[in-house]
Amino acid sequence: MIAKLYRMKTKDHLCPYGLKSKALLEREGYEVEDHLLTTRAEVDQFKSKWDVSTTPQTFIQQQSTPHEQNNNENNLIKRVGGYDDLKVYLGKEEPKSATDKNKDETSYKPIIHTFSVALLSSLALQWGYLGGITFLETLISFVALAMILLATLKMQNLSTFSNQFITYDLVGKKEPRYAYIYPYCEALIGLSMLSGILMPVIAPLSITMGAIGSVSVVKAVYIDKRELKCACVGGDSNVPLGFVSLSENLAMLIMGFAMLIM
Repeated sequence: MIAKLYRMKTKDHLCPYGLKSKALLEREGYEVEDHLLTTRAEVDQFKSKWDVSTTPQTFIQQQSTPHEQNNNENNLIKRVGGYDDLKVYLGKEEPKSATDKNKDETSYKPIIHTFSVALLSSLALQWGYLGGITFLETLISFVALAMILLATLKMQNLSTFSNQFITYDLVGKKEPRYAYIYPYCEALIGLSMLSGILMPVIAPLSITMGAIGSVSVVKAVYIDKRELKCACVGGDSNVPLGFVSLSENLAMLIMGFAMLIM
């Protein structure tokens, strides 16, 4: 089986989907004719010729009779499309309708991954430094690490995070710049909880942010009944606003009081 792959590999850009398409075809047993588009002019010319808007593009050699081969070679080649289309063609994914493509799919994977890493890191720290695991210490370090990880995810793109955050946060609505300092404050709170440094100073900040966030989520979701995306793991997630974000803010609130007591 022969597949012709046209992908971009210029001086400034190596298309990741082209590499993925090539690897997928090879894993499926195809002999890949790898055609590299090395200049912007070649890319534009290819797109114009085939009336496509993106690269890579995969063409599959179809099985045929000798008569068909002599008749018209072009008829033996099927253009599959881009990487997503290739996965559907090879049976790796189900085809999506036009409606499905425009519909955001809810996914809790970022939350599951973040909290799992935080919990395992907390257990590893307890075991490594204390030689055993205690519930309270594990809980405190878990919440602290989770906050640090969530803050880091928000920092990846402050613009997209702020776009979601200010749609429901009561302070963010009035002062959008609050969204840009929020992740750094959250990370600072987590670091203070983890290290025990400056807790009397950081505790009021944690209580204030946790209270504002909790009230904001309750109002938006449970009172106003709005269907919004949660900005807890950054602005590109499809996690619905609700229990997860409320838990994050309540943890910040409770741990703020705990820091005052400690």
